[in-house]
Amino acid sequence: MRHLMRSILKRYIHPPLLRLYRRIAGGVRFSGKYASWEEASRHAIGYDSPEIIERVTAAALKVKKGEAVFERDAVLFDEIQYSWPVISGLMWIAAQRDGRLNIVDFGGSLGSSYFQAREFLAGLRECRWSIVEQKEFVTAGRKHFTDNSLRFYESLDECMANEQADAILLSSVIQYLPQPHEFLADVMRRGLQFILVDRTAFCVDREDWIALQEVPPSIYPANYPAWILNLGRFKADMSTAYDLIAEYDSPDTANAGVVFKGFIYRKKVTC
Repeated sequence: MRHLMRSILKRYIHPPLLRLYRRIAGGVRFSGKYASWEEASRHAIGYDSPEIIERVTAAALKVKKGEAVFERDAVLFDEIQYSWPVISGLMWIAAQRDGRLNIVDFGGSLGSSYFQAREFLAGLRECRWSIVEQKEFVTAGRKHFTDNSLRFYESLDECMANEQADAILLSSVIQYLPQPHEFLADVMRRGLQFILVDRTAFCVDREDWIALQEVPPSIYPANYPAWILNLGRFKADMSTAYDLIAEYDSPDTANAGVVFKGFIYRKKVTC
């Protein structure tokens, strides 16, 4: 199982463009119901286009150089689209660590969440922000974006071997892994003190299911497999090792009875 999880973590960190829906009119659209991840993948299009990394890198560089205010998944905004629950969670964690933050941003692109929060992070005594992404993004990140705070790794194993992280951010990423429950179990076994989950798709009145998440053609001609996780099962699994500190609704909207949620968890204290 451990070998399988390492393979999954290295291979299936999908292109950040599949998370490009927050401000799109009409919300996120899901279609179909597939028996397996492999079946859904066979119906997906535009899955591995090299154009994605080029777009994301160009947009992120504009933010770094001060030529744009904020970037998310290759789209530039004229104002920062803050995730206040995430920023609050980061500050809450740092407050318990004497003003220090050491966090893993799993599937964090080229630092969208980092650059979103950096004005607040600048007030900390120390900040180490480690992004785990697919190889092409790590290469671009190390070339253009690594600094005293920001670092890039190709797998969670590699990251944890080099960083003393005590928190992980999972922002709009769990639903794009072929085995989300196994991944979450692996994360919990690592013993990180805090887990932040943001902008994740859930259903309430049905079991987990797999759909295709549609990208509007005006943005990019593609669709991607996505899990819609049962909310009750997710919370029950997390409660085995973590206490729920906060739960909130994400601003994303969707069809098919899907809701987007976020959570802040702290590892249970054992005697």
